[in-house]
Amino acid sequence: MCGVFGIVAHEPVNQQLYDGLQMLQHRGQDAAGIVTTQGNRFHMHKGKGMVREVFRTRNMRDLHGNAGIAHVRYPTAGNAGSSAEAQPFYVGSPFGIMLAHNGNLTNTAELYQEVYAQYLRHVNTQSDSEVLLNVFAHELRSAVSGSLNPLNLSVDAIFEAVGKLQARVRGAYAVVALIAGYGLVAFRDPNGIRPLVLGKRVEADGKISYAVSSENIAFTSLDFEVERDIGAGEAVFISFDGKLFCKQCSEQPKLSPCLFEYVYFARPDSVIDGVSIYQARADMGVTLAEKVKREIDVNEIDVVMPIPDTSRPSAMELARHLGKPYREGLIKNRYIGRTFIMPGQATRKKSVRQKLNPIPSEFAGKNVLLVDDSIVRGTTSREIVDMVRAAGAKKVFFASAAPEVRFPNVYGIDMPTREELIANGRSHTEIANEINADVCVFQDLVDLETVIRQLNPQIDGFDSSCFNGCYITGDVDESYLDALSSAKKNPSANQVIMPTLIDYSVSVDDNEDEA
Repeated sequence: MCGVFGIVAHEPVNQQLYDGLQMLQHRGQDAAGIVTTQGNRFHMHKGKGMVREVFRTRNMRDLHGNAGIAHVRYPTAGNAGSSAEAQPFYVGSPFGIMLAHNGNLTNTAELYQEVYAQYLRHVNTQSDSEVLLNVFAHELRSAVSGSLNPLNLSVDAIFEAVGKLQARVRGAYAVVALIAGYGLVAFRDPNGIRPLVLGKRVEADGKISYAVSSENIAFTSLDFEVERDIGAGEAVFISFDGKLFCKQCSEQPKLSPCLFEYVYFARPDSVIDGVSIYQARADMGVTLAEKVKREIDVNEIDVVMPIPDTSRPSAMELARHLGKPYREGLIKNRYIGRTFIMPGQATRKKSVRQKLNPIPSEFAGKNVLLVDDSIVRGTTSREIVDMVRAAGAKKVFFASAAPEVRFPNVYGIDMPTREELIANGRSHTEIANEINADVCVFQDLVDLETVIRQLNPQIDGFDSSCFNGCYITGDVDESYLDALSSAKKNPSANQVIMPTLIDYSVSVDDNEDEA
């Protein structure tokens, strides 16, 4: 999972890109990058770390121009330890393109072979985003090759290139890209798996600035208003002089957003594809309460507590619906990153006790119903249950606002192998035993989908693959999943081989800010 952001304005945008990127920090903490454009020149700074760690005052001063794109990275493909894989990525032909991508491609190896062997394009990293960039560059070159003036790029040629890309590229992708001298293009995959929203700001002089973001919350502090969600399979082009063009580029679009955005990833104050994340999570608590009533003797529950922060709306509504006290017994250290999106199981496990601290008086002698957004690997859940028992709880019930995660997610969330998922091959009772809880209760998938659909009936379907094993791109089978498991166990033996790689790692200067 990553976050993308882009602006075309009538004033310098470096600070606005930085501010917008900080609002998307929850979507990726591994790396960050900003590119601005001035005339035909790009100015870029990127590196590993959180936004505030990557950018210093001196870096910001070098980001000139009235348009730019930005990215926060959470690695699901490629080499998580390499600064070279921080985005955006660049190619010099045609025109010069910078691209940032949120999602994950499922036919990367096939595309790479075409890019390298047929189009003679060099891919320098293991990132599917760089492969995607080169596919776009090739299609853009093809779209202008028959033109009387191939140096004059038309809006129609841009949309043609996007349409051809969408016909070839499978998986999830929400993209922002800059084309030197022309403008910013943004587009979503034909299933709309990953979110992308368009914003508009009317300046004092009447001119209009546009922004594109993974979530609308990036607009708030910048005085942009939400124009609308970019549709599944749709492309938007914003010229550097402020003109907006939109086109449906996919022949068969079907809006099927990822359910995990609503359960966990998106901020609660966001609205994605017309659905309020906060309201969705609150409604999840109501349906989950009905499931709890069927599986636990409610009289045994003394108190309901959330595992902060994502599950709080669900826990509050669940407690209200059960008529039970709602209390905050786990205090979060907000200077520790989100454990789910930390690469590596050991790092994830270590950070749990740094991140949460119990208030013993809230647990002593009580039967506690803990509510979390989901249970994925189970590492965090086990640590929390043990912590709550040590604080004095008599019984610990555990309720998940999401169904059991039984299948790998291949569209951009770091749960890539079946072996890592605690619900894989286990019953509710066995899962409860694994995390040391007395009982585990999971949301029913049909209830979760109904909650979201009731908030926006225009949604065609969902990417529910991690819950039901149905992959909507139609190209994921057992052999694909087996290959993912093999790659996880032996990464170096299963990477797509990129010949003649060059090490151009981007370093981050750790000196203090200039005055």
